[in-house]
This record gives sequence, structure tokens and C-alpha cells, in this order.
Amino acid sequence: QVQLVESGGGLVSAGGSLRLSCVVYGGTLSNYRMTWFRQAPGMQRELVAQISSDYDTHYIETVKGRFTISRDNAKNTVYLQMSSLKSEDTATYFCAGQVDYSYPIWGRGTQVTVSS
Repeated sequence: QVQLVESGGGLVSAGGSLRLSCVVYGGTLSNYRMTWFRQAPGMQRELVAQISSDYDTHYIETVKGRFTISRDNAKNTVYLQMSSLKSEDTATYFCAGQVDYSYPIWGRGTQVTVSS
């Protein structure tokens, strides 16, 4: 079975940086469209960044210029480089992978807390 495992979350001061990783086990990453989601307490889950199998990227407006999604297919790993972090970025971050129209596979999440 394919499993996704996130890591890299933690506590950081406003203006700081974090790099999240998502490792895909049991699958070939090059075939997957990968997405980072986040969910803050009392808030709906939102899509943060996405990268296709062709390396096309998409970001929500609030993180453009601050976050960068990338993939290393040889390492079966997707990254989310987060810079200029704000308290509003505090959330649990999840990665998800999808091949074509298959049901997406979700990781368990990693907590990011940004102090002001």
C-alpha cells in the first residue's frame, strides 16, 4: 500500500522559515500530482500548494512569493519551503498524492506553529 509521511514541522518565530517534507512509500512519485493542504483550529482545510507530475505549480494567493513546492522523484519526496512565515500560517500541514483520477492518499500531518 502507498503511504505518505510528513515531517519538518515545528515552532518558529514570525519571519522565519521551515521546510516540510513528504515521503511517498510504496509508490512511484513521478506518477503523482502532489498537494500540500493545511488546517488551522476552527477553520476549514485549504489547499496551499500543488505540483503536477509535469512540475507545474499552483499556490493560494496568500502564500505566493513566500512558499515554494518542489519534488525530487529520485528520493520519492515532495517539499514545501516556507519563508517569511506569519502567525496566520499556523496549522497542521498535510500532503496528499493522486494519480490521474484515483482516490487521493493522505499523510497524517505535521504541525507548524508560528509565534508572533
